[in-house]
Amino acid sequence: MNLTVTVLSLLAIVVLTAGTAMFVAAEFSLTTLERSTVDANARNGSRRDRFVQRAHRTLSFQLSGAQLGISITTLVTGYLTEPMVRHLPHPALEVLRVPDRVGDAVTAFAALGIATSLSMVFGELVPKNVAVARPLRVARAVAGPQLLFSAMLTPAVRLTNGTANWMVRQLGIEPAQQLRSARSAQELLSLVQASACSGALDRATAALVRRSLQFGARTAEELMTPRSKIVALQTDNTVADLVATAAQTGFSRFPIIDGDLDQTVGIVHVKQIFEVPPAERAHTLLTAVAQPVAVVPSTLHGDAVMAQIRGNSLQTALVVDEYGGTAGMVTVEDLIEEIVGDVRDEHDRAAPDVVPAGSGWRVSGLLRIDEVAAATGYHAPEGDYETIGGLVLHQLGHIPVVGETVELTAFSPEGRSRGAERWLATVLRMDGRRIDMLELIPLSGGREQSH
Repeated sequence: MNLTVTVLSLLAIVVLTAGTAMFVAAEFSLTTLERSTVDANARNGSRRDRFVQRAHRTLSFQLSGAQLGISITTLVTGYLTEPMVRHLPHPALEVLRVPDRVGDAVTAFAALGIATSLSMVFGELVPKNVAVARPLRVARAVAGPQLLFSAMLTPAVRLTNGTANWMVRQLGIEPAQQLRSARSAQELLSLVQASACSGALDRATAALVRRSLQFGARTAEELMTPRSKIVALQTDNTVADLVATAAQTGFSRFPIIDGDLDQTVGIVHVKQIFEVPPAERAHTLLTAVAQPVAVVPSTLHGDAVMAQIRGNSLQTALVVDEYGGTAGMVTVEDLIEEIVGDVRDEHDRAAPDVVPAGSGWRVSGLLRIDEVAAATGYHAPEGDYETIGGLVLHQLGHIPVVGETVELTAFSPEGRSRGAERWLATVLRMDGRRIDMLELIPLSGGREQSH
């Protein structure tokens, strides 16, 4: 092989390696970019941004074109490299009296290995890392040539892409032409958690976003004020009784019942007092001012509960269980607290649901298991209970007395047992047969960092 041919072959190999790099860069940059970013840049950007958008919207076709381009450039590089090195002298093999045919084969194999390694590093790994680190800049540079190559070899690309799509459909999967931009709630929760851990998102904002994303998965049973905490008025009570009860409890909404909550005839709001002249309040029955109340099943999801609440003027709904009995009541304040956390004003007299106490916490027995985990770090096992009080009752197997204790096994957020990690739950206060207040203390060390 003369010098001119050798030089031209070397130049061709360099060009082909650059072509491989271009196809690899196109493949990784296009798959890394978010559709929303691509579309936003295409609306306000240059012609290159529109090229990126065109390539991104036909992603499956462009990726097939890039793979075809990588295969072609790699094969041609090997084809040009082999004759260049086949006739190179190999004195070491000649000294060992290795036959020429064997020596040529060994030399060709070594040369192809070197060429492949160089092509892999400069034609694949380097452009891949650059494309992942700077996807938009790289996509702007390579989208035009990538579109042109795919258009020129459309029949071959369609053949290979169609064959691949047919095989994918046989597996029961429908091929996608472009990457989905939407994210599931669970994926967004993972992003929020990772951002909070890395410091890109402050803890308070992360908690707000997390609660907002989880809101739709909550049920009315999880959002409601339980039946045992509802203050109701009877059908024979008057507006004057409403005034006295509102002043005593600090509540603003009261169901009007005919005996018990299962016989609720309506609901009144404290603002309705002003509809009745003061002189008539002692003689006006609440049934005269009560309004119908919305009723929702306990299994209704949070978004649907929100729609029901917003659809009535009193922003309240009764929650019924599967047997038709009243399980509780949900108000707009309950929904807001689920997203922003505990909301209290000058009329709220109850103590906070979670209070640090020594090496542990004092928690309300009505606190949900997930709320306990978020506030204290104690993750309970799954079971037929919703609250921390229900868990303690489940562990004890009987109605406890004040001062009774039980050890609880901690679990990981993924539901795996941490057998060596134990917590001590002590009953501090009872409300009839319901656990009203507990103390939780980790036995395996000091107070854990709340999540």
